[in-house]
Amino acid sequence: MSFFRKKSLFIILIGIIVAVVLIGYSLSDRENASGPEKVVVDTVGWAQTVINKPLQFITDSFSGIKDIKNTYEENKVLRQELAEHKTLTSKMQDIEKENEELRKSIDVEESNRDYESIHGNVIARSPERWMDQVTIDQGSNSGVKKDMAVITGEGMIGKVQSVSASTAKVKLLTGFDQLNRVSATVSVKDDKDIFGLIEGYDEKKEKLIFSVIEESDSKLKEEMEVVSSNLGGLYPQGLSIGEIVEVEPDEYGLTQTAYVEPSADMYDINHVIVVDRSLENDDSEGDE
Repeated sequence: MSFFRKKSLFIILIGIIVAVVLIGYSLSDRENASGPEKVVVDTVGWAQTVINKPLQFITDSFSGIKDIKNTYEENKVLRQELAEHKTLTSKMQDIEKENEELRKSIDVEESNRDYESIHGNVIARSPERWMDQVTIDQGSNSGVKKDMAVITGEGMIGKVQSVSASTAKVKLLTGFDQLNRVSATVSVKDDKDIFGLIEGYDEKKEKLIFSVIEESDSKLKEEMEVVSSNLGGLYPQGLSIGEIVEVEPDEYGLTQTAYVEPSADMYDINHVIVVDRSLENDDSEGDE
């Protein structure tokens, strides 16, 4: 073994002995540490601080990222639950509206026992002809015929314009003109009824036009109810059409024109009833 190698081993051995002595000395119960111990302790403490701060920063960063991720996932779930809640609320509103319409339809059907009722739903409505016509899901297979009156739970909306096997197009009162008119009447308490025609729609006023066709001592007034008349032979009598909201006499004061607020919501039509007068006609023939 060479001299230098022996010398190295001797130095290492001496170092180990010194370290053991220092450790034993530092572990003894003493109030004050020695100078070398203080240096070692301060050095180790400083090194721990230097190392701990970056580690703590990294740990906090990863913790913050985890919290952000958890918050994102929670928000995602909450957004989904909110969307589902809105959907359910919308569906509930639609169901409540549908139930209300059906209840009104049942009430109308109960009050019109003399007429055969064919229930249907609106399946098409062109934006360009929104106030002119709708298409329903009942046709000749269900007994629907041209010119039959069509109503909702609120009142009359029009008549059947054309029919196919399973659908029918309904001409709305708001699309009526001189070629498509409805015989109508206004009941006057303690006086003669006033007969006339629904013969058009004023787009500016957004009201039906009722023209008197028979001279009468009675005068049209606001809040009078306009209903269908069977004088034309096409429609059942007594179907609600609307309420008079404005009256205009002609320039000579001989006749009157009234503007009528429709009973039914002409903008929002979903469930309809096609009124078949055949039952009424059959009863009339039997009475004869």
